[in-house]
Amino acid sequence: MTTFRKSAVAVLLACASAALLAAPAPWFTWRSKADGKQVCHQTPLGPGWEKVNGPYRDSHCMKLLIAK
Repeated sequence: MTTFRKSAVAVLLACASAALLAAPAPWFTWRSKADGKQVCHQTPLGPGWEKVNGPYRDSHCMKLLIAK
């Protein structure tokens, strides 16, 4: 096996290993500063929103994620 193939196999294995360890992003409850409306979202919605609760495991913000 050539050095290039060995390197390619090593890179492929490293990428596959990282993918196996990846986890979905947590969900949070966000509140609008303008009208107080609350939504469940994974990422900040902008400067007009503040994080209220979380992290949650589900998109309905009902199952709290227990920290390890």
